[in-house]
Amino acid sequence: MARIIVERTHNLGRDAAREKADQLAAKLASEYGMRCEWQGDVLEVRRSGADGRIEVEEDRVRVLLNLGLMLSALGSSVQVQIERALDKALQA
Repeated sequence: MARIIVERTHNLGRDAAREKADQLAAKLASEYGMRCEWQGDVLEVRRSGADGRIEVEEDRVRVLLNLGLMLSALGSSVQVQIERALDKALQA
């Protein structure tokens, strides 16, 4: 099993960062079949072979993703995609 952790700071504030996380969740749902659900300021994400969370704070966003055995071989590629998507999403 592979564990991916990506953390970025931002100047958007919590509400704007949550909105960006919502947009990212919609993309994950449509492209990868992820199920996304908010639990406070944490967006829980799941699909077959992967689960994790996006934690949104006033000045920071952290993505934690656990990949199952089948997806763990793609771990570095998945991490790069998350980093790019997060960087793009957090642009003011």
